[in-house]
Amino acid sequence: MILRSLSKYRDTGLLLLRILIGLSFLAHGLPKLMDGPDLWIKLGKSMQFVGVTAYPIFWGLMSALSESIGGFLLLIGFCFRPACLFLVINMAVATIMHFHTTPGDFMEKWFVASHAIELGSVFLSLLLIGPGKFSVDRE
Repeated sequence: MILRSLSKYRDTGLLLLRILIGLSFLAHGLPKLMDGPDLWIKLGKSMQFVGVTAYPIFWGLMSALSESIGGFLLLIGFCFRPACLFLVINMAVATIMHFHTTPGDFMEKWFVASHAIELGSVFLSLLLIGPGKFSVDRE
């Protein structure tokens, strides 16, 4: 079957996914990193929805770093699994925050949180799969 032969491009597919998701997270993370402490405090307050109320500036900075540096590490495939782990955690907190702050029923909350859920699923899958052979880590 012709579609079965596509499996030989698995590492190329992983490379494309890493590049596109990595660039996307760089584009989302760098502005958060550059905006500074006021935005970091706002981001860090999302941790209250998982029971952490101390040091919102620290948690906001960690979120911005996870997105920007994590996006870059994804892009090049270096420290790939730790970067994916931090991004999974970041998306989990975003999902929980959306469920707590969105009014309406479960489906409305799910719709608002779906982007974070989808990306968290991608990062969890990549954590398990690895970066592929076209990466600095070369697994």
